[in-house]
Amino acid sequence: MVILVDPPRWPAHGTVFCHLVSDASLDELHAFADDQGVPTRAFDHDHYDVPASRYDDLVAAGAVPVRERELVARLIAGGLRVRAPEKTPGRITARAAVIADWERYDLPDPLRDELLGRWSEPHRHYHDLRHLAACLASLDALGCETSHVRLAAWFHDAVYEAVPGRDEESSAVLAEERLAGLLHRAEVEAVARLVRMTTHHDPSGEDEAQLSDADLSILGLPRARYDMYVRDVRGDYAHLPESAWRAGRSTVLGALLGRPRLFHTATGADRWEETARANLRAELARWSRVPAT
Repeated sequence: MVILVDPPRWPAHGTVFCHLVSDASLDELHAFADDQGVPTRAFDHDHYDVPASRYDDLVAAGAVPVRERELVARLIAGGLRVRAPEKTPGRITARAAVIADWERYDLPDPLRDELLGRWSEPHRHYHDLRHLAACLASLDALGCETSHVRLAAWFHDAVYEAVPGRDEESSAVLAEERLAGLLHRAEVEAVARLVRMTTHHDPSGEDEAQLSDADLSILGLPRARYDMYVRDVRGDYAHLPESAWRAGRSTVLGALLGRPRLFHTATGADRWEETARANLRAELARWSRVPAT
């Protein structure tokens, strides 16, 4: 396994960037980046984007300089190259997908626009329109056509301030307020109940199981997509120092791994359970490791 870096020639943010990769292991790549103080936000599916000012330091630390073509060829040979169709969809694509989904509900466009605005707030990194689009797509994969379940996905992180528990309750209250008079009372209550369930992901029925599985489906995606999720969650908690982030995140990962099952529908378990546990174990090992000094 070798860490590789190509020449810094990719312009952005007033400088030029190089690409830092491993030819065999994302674990090795993350470990090297952590040791060299490369921030998590610099990760992009199969590489880190690193400014030219760090190039000499990375080479001195052991990264092997190669030309761009060799770097890509080594990524492909190592099975780590992530091509565009396999990457996390961008925000523009996600926005179009969720707008198309809204057409299935007989609800006013101003409510849709309010929710789109909430999901597009600038402080969001993971919990943004891409997450909403992914949840709706996962509900499709689970065969869910139930309107109140899908509406619960629209509302479940509509209020997001990175305060677990309070965010879910505020989102449920928002659903109750905005849907009152637009849907039958029982359906409004069902949406709010489902939103509150995402606090603990302990479903008691099929509707709750479908929403829980859709919300957690990111855990079971291929490793590069999962590591992008980790990058974005770190962005949501950028206010935390690294030590607090590692400790808090490790607690969350341990709790998830301690569950007898992560996914509660047969389809969800078959699609995502095994890969999710492998992803969670790999991430926990990353935060348990002490970076080199």
